[in-house]
Amino acid sequence: MSPSAPLPYKLIATDLDGTLLRHDETVSERTRQVLAAATAAGAAHIVVTGRAVPWTRHILDALDYKGLAVCGQGGQVYHAGEHRLLTSVTLDRQLAGLALAKIEAEVGPLYLAASRDGLEGEVLVGPGYRVHEGPLPHVMLKDPGELWVAPLNKVYIQHPDLDDDALALAARQVAGDLVGVTVAGEGIVELLPLGLTKATGLSLAARRLGVTAKETVAFGDMPNDIPMFAWSAHGVAMANAHDELKAVAHELTVSNEEDGVAVVLERLYLS
Repeated sequence: MSPSAPLPYKLIATDLDGTLLRHDETVSERTRQVLAAATAAGAAHIVVTGRAVPWTRHILDALDYKGLAVCGQGGQVYHAGEHRLLTSVTLDRQLAGLALAKIEAEVGPLYLAASRDGLEGEVLVGPGYRVHEGPLPHVMLKDPGELWVAPLNKVYIQHPDLDDDALALAARQVAGDLVGVTVAGEGIVELLPLGLTKATGLSLAARRLGVTAKETVAFGDMPNDIPMFAWSAHGVAMANAHDELKAVAHELTVSNEEDGVAVVLERLYLS
């Protein structure tokens, strides 16, 4: 891209897991370099992740990321440079409890976890809930009632037999008028404040930067990225993406392990 050429997109929105991050939770040097080149040319980069701030902050710090990040499935806008929450939306716990009762009446008992609100909000894990191995901290609970004693961003649900897509479908059918339901990763079905999506938080963050949807390119890999793609001018799905996201993407790139974000950004900003 020549110095006088207009920017193809003024805003680059990237999911983290399965998109910007490789399996080992690192960002490749190639991807770092092209992001640095795009931002030096005048584009803004916003991380848009389902992770709440406490599970995101260490990654942003390692990247020396100083800008805005959209966390908690759109519920949190976080200023990484100032380590400060700008906005935070919490889940109505009474509605969530009613939604869970309706879902369990339909499919049987669920295993539960929850993400507490705030910069230091803990992820609480109830009996039976299967936690992904890795470095992310969580607190195991013996009493599921402890999930509900403080404000929450989201509730995670698992079923002993149903897969993620089937569980999410059943939850939407019986409780979709009470809570939002999304699939955010393998084994990660989430109950959210009704109407909240990644697009909600991204639109707020973009407004702060003076950038519009038609000036945005977005990258993702899971169904929770569908609203972000619908909001953005151009949605790029990774090769490893869920079929539901691939179906609505404007473009497919190679996988996160093969620097799929960098491949597209090099074409847009370095050619």
